[in-house]
Amino acid sequence: MPETFLQETARIWGEGGWVMIPLALLALFLYAFAADLFFTFTRSRYRRFDPATAEQWIQNPDTATGPIGAIVRYAREDISSLQDIRDRFEEIRLAVFPKIDRRLFFLITLTTAAPLLGLLGTVLGMISTFDAMATGGGRVIEMVSSGISTALITTKTGLLIAIPGYFMAAAVRRRRNEYAAFLASLESLAMQHFHKTAGRGESNR
Repeated sequence: MPETFLQETARIWGEGGWVMIPLALLALFLYAFAADLFFTFTRSRYRRFDPATAEQWIQNPDTATGPIGAIVRYAREDISSLQDIRDRFEEIRLAVFPKIDRRLFFLITLTTAAPLLGLLGTVLGMISTFDAMATGGGRVIEMVSSGISTALITTKTGLLIAIPGYFMAAAVRRRRNEYAAFLASLESLAMQHFHKTAGRGESNR
């Protein structure tokens, strides 16, 4: 059974023509790029972060660890006003999100290229079909069949590559927005803590 499946797969890819090679390379690069971008958020571990731990780290930045701990320490170090906190978090956003947005745009571009590359195979297949019909000869039916097969296979392959790519891009965009919301909540906690400690400082004077 596995051998039959592999043979059938090889036959289909062979009938698709040379366009199937760049389609395969595009698929490998697209999915590897999407996985790396997706796990960029996973490595930050913000989805598993406990709000109680966030409050504890905001109060005691020296106890903060990991990527989120680094953000907390940077946002709390040498702060003298609420504007300082806003500026720190804005710097963090500018350091993170433009790079992510550029990579997300590139991912969408790769995904869009897949059906276009499949369309190129379709055009080439149709050209072969029309050439066979125009030249005639004893192999007309065989050449027409081969051209139509190429046209259909490359189109289908391009779509099969692109559809998961769009779902991956949507998942990455959702994670990006979740991370933005997480930073906003962390900023809010930092500002609330500063407001409380500043208020206590005023009352003690």
